[in-house]
Amino acid sequence: MVDSSYYLMVATFMPLILSPVVYFLGRRKGINITTWLTFGILAISTTLVIIPCIDLGSGGSYQEIFDWSQLGHFGLKLDGLSIPFAITIYLLSTVIVIYSKPYMVRKILIQFDQLKHSKSTTDSSYYDDAESELYSAKDGKSMSSLVPTTDQKSYLNEQLGLYYSLYLVFAMGMLGTVLATNLFEFYVFFELMLVPSFFLIAFFGYGKRRRTSLMFFFWAHVGAVIMLLGLMAMGFLSGGFDYDVVKANVSQIPSAWIAVIVAALIIGFAVKLGAFLVHIWLPDTYTDAPTPITVLISSAMTGIGAYGLIRIWIDLLSGPGNYSDYAIYINIWGLITMIYGGAMALMQKDIKRVLAYSSISSMGYLLFGIGSESVLGISGAIFMYVTHALGKGLLFMMVGAVILQTGTRNMDKLGGLGGKMPYTAVFAMIGGLTIIGVPITSGFMSEWVLFNGALQNAVVDWSSLKAVSFALAISATILTSAYILWMYKRIFYGVVPETLKNVRESSKYVLITMGILASLTLILGLYPDLLYKPIIAYVENLYDESPNELKPVKIGAASSQNNNQTNTTLGNGASEEQSGGVNNVTNTLGTPQTQKTHLISGNHLVSYVTI
Repeated sequence: MVDSSYYLMVATFMPLILSPVVYFLGRRKGINITTWLTFGILAISTTLVIIPCIDLGSGGSYQEIFDWSQLGHFGLKLDGLSIPFAITIYLLSTVIVIYSKPYMVRKILIQFDQLKHSKSTTDSSYYDDAESELYSAKDGKSMSSLVPTTDQKSYLNEQLGLYYSLYLVFAMGMLGTVLATNLFEFYVFFELMLVPSFFLIAFFGYGKRRRTSLMFFFWAHVGAVIMLLGLMAMGFLSGGFDYDVVKANVSQIPSAWIAVIVAALIIGFAVKLGAFLVHIWLPDTYTDAPTPITVLISSAMTGIGAYGLIRIWIDLLSGPGNYSDYAIYINIWGLITMIYGGAMALMQKDIKRVLAYSSISSMGYLLFGIGSESVLGISGAIFMYVTHALGKGLLFMMVGAVILQTGTRNMDKLGGLGGKMPYTAVFAMIGGLTIIGVPITSGFMSEWVLFNGALQNAVVDWSSLKAVSFALAISATILTSAYILWMYKRIFYGVVPETLKNVRESSKYVLITMGILASLTLILGLYPDLLYKPIIAYVENLYDESPNELKPVKIGAASSQNNNQTNTTLGNGASEEQSGGVNNVTNTLGTPQTQKTHLISGNHLVSYVTI
């Protein structure tokens, strides 16, 4: 459905347009007006994204198309793939605005004190302020009892205004990437989310933050340039950069170019995901970035690489063999990433570093699902983006709460905080169980569907390689449980160190925001169809509907033409797309021995193979 409304246009560009206002108001009016104005902007924008989703139900699409340039049309589109990504990005960004206030006040005040004494330091860019006890609550006093000096207040107002203005542009860049309907538009937004995140790390990070921000920018930009080469080749060889044009003319792309394009896309998006071998930037970035920004990078931005693989590679390049020829390699790459990230997480003593390697492992799950060649595997990977955002967001917020209250993130210096910070401990446990995949959290529903799809594909193909890959992936969940529970034990159980006897519970800003994410992961665990219905409707439309194929397992050559959509060409070259919902689908292979049943009923998603 193409609509004349401007919900998505306003939701996307309002944060960008108002970001200078936030900065200047912050300098003049103080931190409260800055915080709540930023929150209001993103809350309104989030609402504008959700409104069209309500009308779509379990299928179809909503898009806003505008004349742009010779490169095609500028468009913003919501469908079964972009809905979970868009809502997660803006909902998380809105919540983290409130969480940022106490955390960034402490961080900026520490930087102010360090700048005053920087003349005695040879390297002014190096601050180990993660271990600073300044302005922490370990003495039992709250940050609200602090009365800053005139100089501190002036510096605080300016820096927090700068932080929130960059924050708004960062959120806007992420949203635009997942709503784009044009290859060039996609690239512009993809790079736009990189620039503010670079400055947020360089200005407000920890340790060697300038070095870390440059390394982050270098890796992300190189990956984006490699991806751009693939996007340019797709656009020029298909005769246009609009998604609809590329998908309609994909057969015109010479077969010799397909391998080059696919390789460029996979490498570019794998860098964004932080997959094994191209993950070098990720541990230091997650560790040295300010914790609220780490939450957004880990929970929202990194997973956009998975979005790109599904949208640009699987959806647009849906010609013969373009996906199936490479899927098994993506599947194995994801498996290696899962195991590597989990093993490395067990070796860390810095909480943020544990969660950094945990994020690498989680991105392996997404790659594993994307390479599963099944509706359920890909659908589970998309849903796992949401559950990873909620679970990992909670855990990184726990790290920030611990830093605020104790002044350290070194697990060797922590212990017994469960009695001192009980609500934080409960919310952190919910986040940990989400990452592990325990019922009734949303993590269970994502892993259940993802692994179900991978197993079905192995059984239907009678592939020993895929069966072994599935078995190893299931075993990797043991690593996930090990590092999550080991980290939790060291922080919240045991004897409280003498230096932390006066530590008390986190502030209301921290607890309320953590409570929101904890509630969401439980709600989606109980009602996964809220997102699974549009997701599976979208993924099924990627697959060949031939009765001779096992639809949820194999992508056929004609999947781009034979889908369950109605396309009406408009005067401006745009198309109106509507796809049906998903109810009850049964498909049978050419032989009567194997039958696959895929059922969505009520609040439960059931899928199995019978031989």
